[in-house]
Parts: sequence; structure tokens; C-alpha cells
Amino acid sequence: MAKYRNPIIEGFNPDPSICRVGEDFYLVTSTFEFFPGVPIYHSRNLVEWELINYCLTEDSQLNLENCRCSKGIFAPTIRYHDGTFFMITTNVSHQGNFVVHTKDIRGKWSEPHWIDHSGIDPSLLFDDDGKVYYCGTALDERGKQGIALFEIDPFTGEKLSRTEMISYGAGGKHPEAPHLYKINGYYYLMIAEGGTEYGHMETIFRSRSPWGPYEPCPHNPILSHKDFMGSPIQATGHADLVEDASGKWWLVCLAIRPLPEVLLHNLGRETFLAPVTWDEDGWPVVGDRGRIALEMEADLPAPVTKKAATVDFADDFDHETLRLEWNFVRNPRRENYSLTAKRGYLRLSAGGETLNDHHPTFVGIRQQEFELEARTKLLIEHMAEGQQAGLAAYYNMHYHYEIYVTQESGQHYVVLAKKVHDIYHIAEKRPIDFSGEVELEIETGKEDYVFKYRLDGEWITLGTGKTAGLCTEGTMMMTFTGVYLGLFASRGEAYFDYFTVKQLA
Repeated sequence: MAKYRNPIIEGFNPDPSICRVGEDFYLVTSTFEFFPGVPIYHSRNLVEWELINYCLTEDSQLNLENCRCSKGIFAPTIRYHDGTFFMITTNVSHQGNFVVHTKDIRGKWSEPHWIDHSGIDPSLLFDDDGKVYYCGTALDERGKQGIALFEIDPFTGEKLSRTEMISYGAGGKHPEAPHLYKINGYYYLMIAEGGTEYGHMETIFRSRSPWGPYEPCPHNPILSHKDFMGSPIQATGHADLVEDASGKWWLVCLAIRPLPEVLLHNLGRETFLAPVTWDEDGWPVVGDRGRIALEMEADLPAPVTKKAATVDFADDFDHETLRLEWNFVRNPRRENYSLTAKRGYLRLSAGGETLNDHHPTFVGIRQQEFELEARTKLLIEHMAEGQQAGLAAYYNMHYHYEIYVTQESGQHYVVLAKKVHDIYHIAEKRPIDFSGEVELEIETGKEDYVFKYRLDGEWITLGTGKTAGLCTEGTMMMTFTGVYLGLFASRGEAYFDYFTVKQLA
């Protein structure tokens, strides 16, 4: 037995889906308006994960041009069958449900194959007889949401049978995120219910036929913290099951880590792991009778290789491509980003767009822990009037904090600006003797983000912003993402020498 720490993938990584190929596990998560789409993580022991690729890396695969905040890519499912990987998902902002495939998990995936079915959260089951089933959400003739099933060609997206409603869940609101499994002669249908907030839960049903009728598990929900409000983990649900090579079962799910003493979260919905056993009647038991913890103990499928986990990150921009961790907001204008204009620097070249706009010149990585220190060095050789360049804590176009350098009437300033709801304002503005280089820092915390700069010598605090201003629960629309830390520019050209993130606690 070994102890492991939850979450297993920190920061904004919701709606996990997992599959196994031999000794290797592969996991994907949702990306919404961020590009590239659907990260692929690899592990041998289920607790140490490496980002190895994305399923959707081309504009032709992922159109986010008209994507509103927290729209775009919802809830992918990854499956492996007979030498081929399949990923099925929904672009709720462009054409709906589609499936892509590849034989090389680290290579390029196919172009999308669109599916003539509305709803979200599609999943695939490859049955023993060669049939392949699609299940996902749908509305019946009365407008009631449930889970629909039909046969499908996973290479083309073509429907091969009628569509049937097979479940309405166990009574919770929004039955969604279905996964169908064939285990010991039963078809098990696992569903998320209760909404993806604090009433979230996971339920399961089974039948001798994929078409039903489905009987509910007598101890549903099999996973939920909705009545466990004292836990540091909340909103558990949207799960997927996997069996390891030794026959042990596991469940990955999303959950959140709220800030202390408040029901607010800024890191996004993260990926958690729980061991699964089966009772004498053939029903799954997840974790501690449906509950999970920040630290758990289980017989992992492979040894843990690192003594201490860290989310530290560093990029000195000395390579020809950005590291995989970097993401853009919607489809990037690629000409705005260059690693070759000046060796060892990332150049951002921007027009008038700002972080308040649909397509900012911004590149960031997920904030993965509450207390971090993010730093960069900014170089501007010929600063234009009104130009901005700096470091940002970005939730979406309506919620972000940033520290940047600008020039007005020949005077340089370091500025702290905030956008919360529909109000954008300059919180602090300080004249500086700028000679072309400045270091910037954001220190993240459970109560405040602290913004600092350094021209030479000691770091100087410019101001702070409340963490609550970048929390999901406070947004003016339904949102599903988390905070990014990253670099941005507006109205000119700027070079960044390095970007580092260090965990403080």
C-alpha cells in the first residue's frame, strides 16, 4: 500500500476521462475556450502524470472564434480499441458533437467527424460483439433531460441505429456525463447528477442489455460530498472508471478545493483519484463509502517515483517551440507569438487588443496551487505610446488582474489594473525610470494576489487584488474554468526573457 495526494492533476483540469493500454494510463480533460484543446496526460502509477500532447491542435479541429467564456470544448471521453485511440467530445460553440482518432497518442489526431446528435458529454463503449455504442445527454419529447444511446461508427461519426432514452438518473438534476461499461456480463451506466456545483454526485445503474432497463445501485450516490461540507474537497462527480493490469479498479473524478472558510474556488475543477472495490452484489464502492480525501492510501499499479510533488515551472524560451503547458485564449493569432525573433526570448507582438477582448495576445499556464510566486523579466527595446506588456492572473475576459509597464507622454509607468464584472480600473499607477528591462511578480494567495516589480535591487510591492475577485462562484455568468498565470501585450512589441512559477506552501 502507498499513500498518494489528491488532486492527482492540479489546477483547471475538469471532466476527466481515462483509458489503459497495457501498463500505461492516458487521461484527458475539458478545455472550454482555451487552445489547444483536450490535454492528454500519461501515467504508469495513476498519481504522477505527464502532459504529453493535445487532441485538438489545429484550427480545423477546434474552432473557437465565436466562443463565449466557458463554452467551447465540454467533457471529452478517451477510449482505446484494437490499436486506435478515440476521443469524443462536444464543441458547444461550433457544430456540436464529434469524434477524432489516432494510432499514435503522441502524434496528430484526425480531423473531426461530426455526429448528428445534439446534447453534450458523449461517450463510447466498444462491445464484445463488435458493436460500438454512443451515449450522451438528450432531451425527450417532453423536454426532459436524460441519457440517450445509439450505435455509431467511431471512425466516421455515422449513426447506425435508432436513438433511445435509456435513463433519467436517480432523481438528481442535470443527469449528464454518462459512461457505459461492460463488466462481468452487466452493462454499467455511470452518470453525474446534481449539477457540477456543491450538489454534485455520481450514480450508477446496470442492465443485461445496453438498451436497458437499468436498475439503480442500492447505495447511490456512489460518490458525493454534497452532505460533507466540512471536507476540503467539494463538488465531487463527473467520473470515469478504469481497471489496471492486475484487476484492481479505480475512479477518476472532478472536484474543487474551496478557499478556507468560504465556498469559493479559483483553481478550477481538478482531477482526483479514488480506489474502487466491488461489493458481494456486484456494485462499486468508491473510496471511503463514497468519499475521498486529500491524502489516500491504495495499492497503486506502479511505484511512486518522486519523493515530493511540486508544481514548479520554468521556461527560459531557449527552444523553438513553447512548452506544452502553455495555452492561448481561443484560436491564437500565431504571428503574434515568436521564439525566433530574438534567441532566448518570447516575443509578443500585439495590436490594440487587450485582456478585456475576445482574442487577447496572452499565453498562460494553469494556476495549480493556492500559494505561488510567478515571475518574468520584460524587455521592451522601443516602447510605443500607450503600449502595455506584463504579467497577468487571468480567469476570463471579464475577470483578470495584471501588472504591466506602459508609456504615456514620454513617461514610463508600472500599473496594476483589475477587471471584475463590467468594471475595468487602474488600481495603482507609479512612474518609474525604465531603461528597457523590468522584472514583474505575482504572488498568489488564499486571500490576495500581490503584485510586485523590480528594476534593480529589492522587489517593490505595487498593490494587491482579492482572490475572491477571480473565483468561479462570483462570476456574472455560469463558468467552468480556473485562473491562468501568464504573459500579455497590447499595442506594440515586447520580449520576455523567462517565466517561472514556484510553489510557496
